Amino acid sequence: MQLKAVRRRVLPGIAMLTALAAGAAGLTGCTGGSGGGGTSDSKAGGSSAAPAQPGKYRSLPAPCKAVADSKKLKGMLPAGDSLTPEQRDQMYTGVADASYDGDRHVGCRWTGQSPEETRLLSVRFERVVSYDRSATSDDDKAKQVYVRRLTDAKLPFPGPTGSPAASPTPAAPTPAPPASPTPASGAPSSPGASPSAPVELGSRVLEGPGSDAFLEDKLSPAGASAAQSRTVRIVFRTSNVLVTIEYSVQPALPGTIPPSTETQDRTRQLAQALAERFSE
Repeated sequence: MQLKAVRRRVLPGIAMLTALAAGAAGLTGCTGGSGGGGTSDSKAGGSSAAPAQPGKYRSLPAPCKAVADSKKLKGMLPAGDSLTPEQRDQMYTGVADASYDGDRHVGCRWTGQSPEETRLLSVRFERVVSYDRSATSDDDKAKQVYVRRLTDAKLPFPGPTGSPAASPTPAAPTPAPPASPTPASGAPSSPGASPSAPVELGSRVLEGPGSDAFLEDKLSPAGASAAQSRTVRIVFRTSNVLVTIEYSVQPALPGTIPPSTETQDRTRQLAQALAERFSE
């Protein structure tokens, strides 16, 4: 009799536990179904924008090889007659800058010396990457970096489309006559100047190369016993890459001033060649 009583008490208890377990399973199934449905709905009706596409360039060319144009280099870096053929080849090969990330920052330098002057050339490539492409593309980030450098050079801010029309100086001034002396001032020529007056091109925004470009032209301070050196720097952007070229001419004789026109022309020709190299 006691055994039967125990069985009667246990069996209803088992039935109750089974019912509770079934109810819990039903609740779990409903909850899972609701969550899955919510995720599906959020995907279907979500408004999050797709991330911006990466920049055109995923790597950088070797700058020493990119400038391996013997004709241009010989024009920019005349070598002294005392150099051996091996020394000339080494000079035009250039010296690569140290870089810890060859896909982001690379550069190369050249030095040419003669009894009359010393010429220095450097070329640097920088690939700009946006680490938050949900907000800014690589190209837009490169534009921001370019504008900061333009501002540092104290040149006019470009228009909404990056057009150089905002520059108060002409993009392609009339070159100075070869025999005319070049003034020491670094300011652009006056619009009302005589056509025969020497032209000092000065720093300005350029119409090329690349999508955006500017040029800086600076003379070192005049000294009683030292010649003035001229340094021309061009910075241009092509997609998400910034290219910087610096070309310095340092005469040996005091009182000698390197011509603005020739120095800028050689730098612009190299910049255009590099822009074409990137567009290949």
